[in-house]
Amino acid sequence: MHSHLRAKHPAGPSTGQQQSVASFMIRSTKLDARPAEQTTALITKMIAKDMLPISFVEGEGFRNLMEFVDPEFTVPSRKTITARLEKLFDDNVRELRSQLTSVEKMAPTTDSWTALTTESYITVTCHYIVDWEIRSAVLQTKAMPERHTAKNLANMLSTAMDHWGLSGKITACVHDNASNMVLANTEWLEWDSQPCFAHTLQLATNDGFKVQHINHVVASVSRLVSHFHHSTTATQALKQKQQLQNLHEHKLVQYCRTRAFTKLSDARSLELTDDCWEVMEELLPVLHSLKCATTALCGESGVSISMVYPVTATLLSKHLKEIPGESPKVSQFKQTVSMSLERRLAPANVSSACKVAYIASFLDPRHKHLRFASEEVKRAVQAKVCDLISNSSESEEEIGLTESNETQPLAKKPRSDSPSASAIAVLFGEDYNVQISDTTELNQYCQDMCPPIHIDPMNWWTTNAHKYPRIAKLAKAYLCVPATSVPSERVFSAAGLIMNRLRSRLHSEHVDMLIFLNKNMRWVRLLL
Repeated sequence: MHSHLRAKHPAGPSTGQQQSVASFMIRSTKLDARPAEQTTALITKMIAKDMLPISFVEGEGFRNLMEFVDPEFTVPSRKTITARLEKLFDDNVRELRSQLTSVEKMAPTTDSWTALTTESYITVTCHYIVDWEIRSAVLQTKAMPERHTAKNLANMLSTAMDHWGLSGKITACVHDNASNMVLANTEWLEWDSQPCFAHTLQLATNDGFKVQHINHVVASVSRLVSHFHHSTTATQALKQKQQLQNLHEHKLVQYCRTRAFTKLSDARSLELTDDCWEVMEELLPVLHSLKCATTALCGESGVSISMVYPVTATLLSKHLKEIPGESPKVSQFKQTVSMSLERRLAPANVSSACKVAYIASFLDPRHKHLRFASEEVKRAVQAKVCDLISNSSESEEEIGLTESNETQPLAKKPRSDSPSASAIAVLFGEDYNVQISDTTELNQYCQDMCPPIHIDPMNWWTTNAHKYPRIAKLAKAYLCVPATSVPSERVFSAAGLIMNRLRSRLHSEHVDMLIFLNKNMRWVRLLL
């Protein structure tokens, strides 16, 4: 009987005990590969990357999770994580500053925003070229309690550049069209001022919307949209109507009178006339062109400043040109927007040849022919570039040595589904390339074949920098300038997640720290 029992129940641990031992061995192996220091570093990075409150580590749910994953790990306190974040911030500030020391020229963008606490913040980003690649980083997000006068803004920007060791390296600062910001960059600071193109285009479009008949249509549509935004029953009725008609679900497709949900008196006041629909239908292609212009110039990773005047000229000569037989209201809208753009950007004025955007267009091989400009402006731009070359402090031999090894093939055509590529294609079309003539480095550059409009100018310069070393030096200084202040504005969304109602008492220095770490994750290096 005993031998029978031994046969059925052999000596050694049970199956359950074996599983427990195996589980312990696997967990022990994982713990050996994942020391507590590494786990703490990962938690620190997670808080920075996902913009979590520092108090997240004190949450009962997180502690329960960590106890299940790793019972031997002691979750760090809020104070410990704060100290880790501060050290990580200091280390990466030093690393970024070290990388910026080798940059010869760069361009900052700046904008202001107001937190839930009603504190005012100023964000500054920087953009530069390394190995013919455009790079960018958020430098700082500082509280600015003092009045935003031109002088105070200038002092803030100047202090920021000094802090990062960038004084004397600024080609131009990109900012919105607010009078105080414009005055700060034109009267108080040593670098060139570059108003945000997207903001300029918006102002010009708003001028068009102020045209009496267009303003009436816009006001009517605004009331209609507002009605659906404030009425959940009307919004639900609109969704049901779209489902019945097998349409894709949109927040608002068109006015839909639904007497069961909207009062008859309200429906009559919201109803758009046939004339309004006709005007909107004619305006749609024009507004689409303006949207394409904004899309094409709002990217951070590609060259955009060189597109300002080509895009403006294309809008004026093609998309905002009056068409025979179109509505007088639409013609007036186009004319008003055109006049506003011409007044704000002065593309035909010879004095504009000294502006950063015109110089950048010439340094962009796709636009160097300046076919969009008058002969007087072309000559003035080339003369300005010639002066910039002659004023260069470095010798031709030194420039040649630094640029000679940069040879790589041209990039392939970007994906056709890229919003920027599609927008550029709509704006310029196929017939864009022409050449000009002469000799010497500058004239030879002008004679060289223009690449297709879809080619990345950074890749063209990678291949051709050794042929035109002095012009390449200027290209690095000017093509890094963004066309818009969107890079600094994009920080606002991250700031909104950081400065929420659960963290309304967050110190301004920690706001700067968290935004810096979150937006510059490419610089964050944790020893894992």
